[in-house]
Amino acid sequence: MARGTRTNLATLAGAVGDNSPVDRPTPPATPTSAPLSELAPNPRNPRDDLGDLNDLVSITGTQLQPALVVTRDAYLRLYPEDEAEIGLARWVVINGCRRLAAAANFGRPSLDIVVKDEVAKDRVTLLAAAVIENVGRRDFDVIEEAKAIELLISECGTVDKAAMKLAKSKGWISQRRSLLQLTPELQTALRNGELAIRTARSLAQVPPEDQVEAWNTERTRHHSAESDSGSTDDGPGPAERVPVTAAKVTRTFRRLDADPAVLAEALVEYLDGDGLRTLLAVLTQRT
Repeated sequence: MARGTRTNLATLAGAVGDNSPVDRPTPPATPTSAPLSELAPNPRNPRDDLGDLNDLVSITGTQLQPALVVTRDAYLRLYPEDEAEIGLARWVVINGCRRLAAAANFGRPSLDIVVKDEVAKDRVTLLAAAVIENVGRRDFDVIEEAKAIELLISECGTVDKAAMKLAKSKGWISQRRSLLQLTPELQTALRNGELAIRTARSLAQVPPEDQVEAWNTERTRHHSAESDSGSTDDGPGPAERVPVTAAKVTRTFRRLDADPAVLAEALVEYLDGDGLRTLLAVLTQRT
């Protein structure tokens, strides 16, 4: 109480006991870091493989982005059957499982975290958070991506709801889901980079028993075309391909009277993930 300040008994009585600011316990602050022993990776992580962690070796000195976690209780309310998998951990990492693995691999004893139990309000929200973090990443192969999207659709109940959660078009989701119709052999080829995603989408429309034969036919045709183009015979070769220019593409679009939504859908259909990222970078530079 400041010197010379007047007070009364009612005010004094109201500031002691349960109302005392001195006696009242301070609520625990939300932690911003946690030892690795108190963190468990999300058992429902849509990734099959965390990939090469060498790109995260700098985590030993600096963690650029905190991991998104939920409390143990919040997670187990949704997935009580996962209790054995998370063990005695206090927190479950939803976004940042690669960072967690890298920290353990390279000797970092703790991880910066952000606690958001609202992410665990229901299964759809939790799964969407995990899927959104990985969609479009170079180290997240398209088959893993397709499986994650399929799982999200199963949780959401409809394609429309899943598309809204991911902020993607129904066409994009349909294209990714179609990859699950490929035979295991072609899925492996796609994951290994031996099969282009554009070709994979076409092969997915072929009956499974004919897909491998169709792929072999396509590869033979492609190799023959390459051999012909590199021929040094004096005889007539294949007609030289007329280069495509921006002006020609523009005239084609004008003839089709295509609006931006149709153009975007066509580009998504034509380009693979790397092509779309390059296109986006070029467009960003020009706007």
